Amino acid sequence: MERNLPVLPQPRRWGLWVVLLAAVVSIVGFVMKGSPGATAGEFVVDQDLSRAHDGFFNGIALAINYGFAPLGAVLITLAIAFWVFVIRHQKWLAVAFVGTVFSGWVTSIFFKHLVSRQRPNPSLLADPLSPETGFTSFPSGHVAFTVALVCGFYLLLRKTRWVRLVVIAGALLALVVAWSRVYVGVHYPSDVLASFLVAPCGVILFSGVVNALLARWGHAAPRNQQVRESL
Repeated sequence: MERNLPVLPQPRRWGLWVVLLAAVVSIVGFVMKGSPGATAGEFVVDQDLSRAHDGFFNGIALAINYGFAPLGAVLITLAIAFWVFVIRHQKWLAVAFVGTVFSGWVTSIFFKHLVSRQRPNPSLLADPLSPETGFTSFPSGHVAFTVALVCGFYLLLRKTRWVRLVVIAGALLALVVAWSRVYVGVHYPSDVLASFLVAPCGVILFSGVVNALLARWGHAAPRNQQVRESL
């Protein structure tokens, strides 16, 4: 392995951040799952959006529904990584990008199975655009992937003049994806909001572990560079 590999951006006391984010997400998930009244209140939001469906917004929501589904998410991530690896010849950055995106996304899958919250009942919605059932409502994988993708772009562009624009655009995209999941009726509002914590939890864990291993194996950049590049 090449020596002096650039370290990944991470907050100080990254382990504490991971624990705190995981704890908050778990508490919120189990509280919402075990509170029929809160779930009923959230379903009102789903129902109101379902009654307000129209062709233009339906098209946007369904495009996100299918485009950011697991297959689409994998293809998007690998296509960007291919460009960085083959076209830009930045092999380590390409690998780190894939790890960053997948770590945030896979963390949402972990919490889906941990919490096992039932999805909104499509038979009760006025206009279920993409009926889904099962106990994988909390959190939203689509939103977690989008947030993790923004983290991946930050990793790629953090030393360029484009970083601020990309982060702002990515944040707006994540909000649109969050709206679309409630609009379609496959998630409750708390599901999509939790994803904004779930993805960073996984990304921080990935970055912290990778940086620790690079330092342990003697492949990390000098200590002063690590401090300068940490968030």
